This record gives sequence, structure tokens and C-alpha cells, in this order.
Amino acid sequence: MPKISAGILGTGYCVPDRVLTNFDLEKMVQTNDAWIVERTGIHERRIAADDEPVSVLAQRAAEMALADAGVQAAELDLIIMATLTSDRVIPATACVLQDRLGAKHAAAFDLSAACSGFVYASSIAAQFIENGIYRRVLVIGGEILSKVIDWQDRNTCILFGDGAGAAVFGPVEEGYGIRAFDLGSDGSGGDALDIPSSGSLCPVTPETIKQRLNFVHMDGKAVFRFATKVMGRTVETSLERAGMQREELDFLVPHQANIRIIQAAAKRLDMPMDKVIINIHRYGNMSAASIPVALAEAAHAHQFKKGDNIALAGFGAGLTWASCIMKWAKEEND
Repeated sequence: MPKISAGILGTGYCVPDRVLTNFDLEKMVQTNDAWIVERTGIHERRIAADDEPVSVLAQRAAEMALADAGVQAAELDLIIMATLTSDRVIPATACVLQDRLGAKHAAAFDLSAACSGFVYASSIAAQFIENGIYRRVLVIGGEILSKVIDWQDRNTCILFGDGAGAAVFGPVEEGYGIRAFDLGSDGSGGDALDIPSSGSLCPVTPETIKQRLNFVHMDGKAVFRFATKVMGRTVETSLERAGMQREELDFLVPHQANIRIIQAAAKRLDMPMDKVIINIHRYGNMSAASIPVALAEAAHAHQFKKGDNIALAGFGAGLTWASCIMKWAKEEND
């Protein structure tokens, strides 16, 4: 039986309408536009409305991806939602989407790997397809981080934004699609980026709310050191597993956390910056949504052509990292 290759059939994305600029933040916390841009590369980010949960953004992104792939929701076998800001703890937001999309034959579950989540979920989708178990898998990375950010903390509130990106995976022509993955974690660094009061260890109480423990807490220096170390390295590992050299890469789609981290990864990989997909200046860090939104925007702008070698790379809370190498299988007029 010939090996089945798994690849992306279509992509989609959705960001909220509201734009929050650095100048807006100057009125909220002690910061300024020049300081934010110099240290992060972020100029603005998108913020969801009060009544806009992550499932709404995810549904719009998913519908765009399905249309781009020419796949009906009823044809989906599995939906994987990568998120740390699900609508509720239960049910899984993927199950909410399964119902809303009309994907009546699809299994569904959420995956928690923070900013690495989309690549983690993509690795699962690829294996189901390559093993012949499923033929159509919808992978979504979506976040409403504005609802778990402390807007009084200038060290974190400047960084994050809201959005969702999606991709439909399925069998593609032999020699195309996913070539290799690298997934990893270092749980000893888990406290560097967390929401202290958010689960069974420290349930939300009036006292934890008073202490603002129900918001994201981050040791920025520790996360920065970790990220600059692993971003380029994980892509090198995926390239080695794919039997490829870095010179064969056509594009890098990195997690959009900090422009300096992106530049460091590109330098290590000898990638010119015009081959690195960047949208951090417009959206900030959207965690699990960062990579799929950047990927979908580039795809819909016709930046990729069939046969291009593309690397996806991310890092996040956990601490986690993930990368994959794919040969783009989609024709521009698909």
C-alpha cells in the first residue's frame, strides 16, 4: 500500500474588528509607543468584543478554510482546537464548533500547548491521515487572550492580542505535504508563563481575584532566553529529520511573540527576512493563533507557490516548542 502524504488543503483566519494601538495603551498603563516597538516590534493588536468568545473567531476562520479547501463540514473526520482560552473548561470548544459547522461525522477535542499548539495539533492531524484512519482533519488555533490579561500589568498587556487561524488537512500528492516534525517540552520552566489561579491547583476564589492571580503572569527574561535558544534549533531538528538543508527552505512562518526572537531564529537559519512571514506589528502575540493566522494571510496573498518548502516554528507556555517542515501542495488557483 503506497504511503499517504498529508498536507494542507485550505486555510482561513479571523481577527476581531477592534484595533488597540500602542498609543491607546499609553492612556491605560505607564508605557509608550517607541518603547513597545523597539522591544517587541508590535504597533497594534486586535481585541475581541465583550460578547465575542473564541468559538466565534474560530468558526469564521474554519468556514474560510473549508471554503478554500473545497471541503464540506460534513466531510470532516476530526476537529482539533488548539487554545488556552476555550469558551468554557467543558465542553471543549472543538465540540462547540463541530455542532456549529455541521460537522456531524467529526470527532472533536481541544489541545493545550499554548503558542506551540497549532503545530502540535497539525502533527496529530498528519499522523491520522498518513495512517489512513482519517481523510479530512480541521485544525484551528484560536485565542481571546484579552480576557486573561491583566490590563494593569504593563509587562504583559502590551504583548497579546486575539484571533483565530485554521487549516484543513488531507491527503496530497506524493512528495508534498508534511515532511517532518519536532515537538518538545521542558516542564521545569512552567512557572515562567502561567495563569496561577485557573485550575484545580489553585481554584479561582475572591481572594485569588483580589491578588490578580487569575491573569497571565510571565517572567519575560526567562521566556526570552528560552525562545531565542529553541526557535532556530527546533527548525534545524525538523530539517534533519526531513533530510533537508537550511538552504532548501523557502519560507519561515514563526510564532509572532517578539520581533527580536524572530530575527534571532532567522539569523541562525540563514533566512533572509523577506522570506520570514511577519505580522506581529499588526496583531501582537496571539498564542496558538499566531502561526495559523500568519500562514493563512500569506497563503491568501499568494506568497506561496506549489513546491515551496515552508517551516513552521513556535514556543510557548509549558514550556513547549514545536516545528514542522512542509512542501506546499496547494496550487494558487485551487
